[in-house]
Amino acid sequence: MRRLSEIPWKTTSTRPIYQNRWLSLREDLVELPNGRTTIYGVVSCGECVGVLPFLDPDTVLLIRQYRYVAGRTTWEMPTGGVHAGESVEEAAQRELAEEIGYRAGRLTHVSTYHTSKSVMDETAHLFLGEEMVKLELPHDETEFIEIRPFPFRDVLRLVLSGEIVDSMTIIAALQTARMKGL
Repeated sequence: MRRLSEIPWKTTSTRPIYQNRWLSLREDLVELPNGRTTIYGVVSCGECVGVLPFLDPDTVLLIRQYRYVAGRTTWEMPTGGVHAGESVEEAAQRELAEEIGYRAGRLTHVSTYHTSKSVMDETAHLFLGEEMVKLELPHDETEFIEIRPFPFRDVLRLVLSGEIVDSMTIIAALQTARMKGL
């Protein structure tokens, strides 16, 4: 016999609440495994990507920008959403170009995870970028980003001390350290 914790909830109805070009919010009426019903809010924003770009085997480029929801500036790797019709690899290369002006000669997948298992359907695809090639792109007037190289060991120290708070960067750095045997 299946345990109640293993039985999927059944969606009986869905009502859109809000939508913009980045996300949507809906309210689902769901039937629980015990037969009761409840309302469940779901934020939908799809897939996103992040790339930890290595300029050389020991140096990573990070960006710093103000994050409105967090109310602070953060050091993080280039990240962003996957556009319609775009593969996750294409999105990763686009984000690198837009945010740091580079293209990765080699992308290595390091992790795929749900950024919030309870209220969002966002799935993050994380990559290690190597063999970086500088691109000649005009500066985007809407981006307010500082770019800085860091020794990878310093990035790990910033992750472990809690100074880097972005989950995508934390997971990519720790997975990359594991892959490199550090």
